[in-house]
Amino acid sequence: MMSFIPRFAGREKPGRARGVLLALAVSLTASLSATAEQVSSVDLELVLCVDVSSSMSEPEQRLQREGYVNALLDAAVLQSIESGRRGRIAIAYVEWAGPNHQSVLIPWTVLDGPEDAAAFGEVLRAQPIVRGRGTSISGALLAAGKLLAEGPASDRRVIDVSGDGPNNAGLPLQPVRDALIAAGVTINGLAISLHAADTLDSFGPRYVELYYESCVIGGSDAFIVRVDSTAEFAKAIRKKLVNEIAGLSASVQPAAYRIRSRAVIDCVTIGSAPGR
Repeated sequence: MMSFIPRFAGREKPGRARGVLLALAVSLTASLSATAEQVSSVDLELVLCVDVSSSMSEPEQRLQREGYVNALLDAAVLQSIESGRRGRIAIAYVEWAGPNHQSVLIPWTVLDGPEDAAAFGEVLRAQPIVRGRGTSISGALLAAGKLLAEGPASDRRVIDVSGDGPNNAGLPLQPVRDALIAAGVTINGLAISLHAADTLDSFGPRYVELYYESCVIGGSDAFIVRVDSTAEFAKAIRKKLVNEIAGLSASVQPAAYRIRSRAVIDCVTIGSAPGR
């Protein structure tokens, strides 16, 4: 297991943004080059980036976390792990909110069977629930990128990011996402819309889904799953993990799906409601 990596990355000054992105690009490129010269030790590196901003209540956060615990013990998920060439994956769990809040609850851990998955789940279940302010998706992706740069050699690298609103703090999202995609990373999304009417406001289900489709996900076989109720968490997380671990294509229908709107989504401007 890798050593614990503490929360990091505060609000970056505009003049430092390019430096942060350059450092990310260099570290990922170097890591990918090193991986190409090594024998992969796992089939997949998967970073779970879970939103714990204040717009998610504590019961909802517990339900979301329990969804990951139970999904990792699901027979279909375990079969996906065991069906890989090496029969093992490396996984890390990050909770995030604003630009000063990215916490690695569980660092890189290799899972190759139900015992490892159960142990991972017990460690996760024992962690205290911590809520934060703000929604810095860019900060979450930077945290995930640093983890991937330090992770074990693997065939695929995937970031699985959940959230219920647009990037509203920290660095602009698009250049961070683009740097990761250029380095060969796939970014998948869990778009959460639990309390809003089906509108195009910044926290409505259609907007969150479209924002994640347009501004967050990317890379090989990237896909999005939308969750509109707490009852959908477990099913959506299980299905998403199966697809990610098995490397299935984006043609698989998500838990809740709507035809894409023609609405224009702004991926550059820092979003509204910075306290959420």
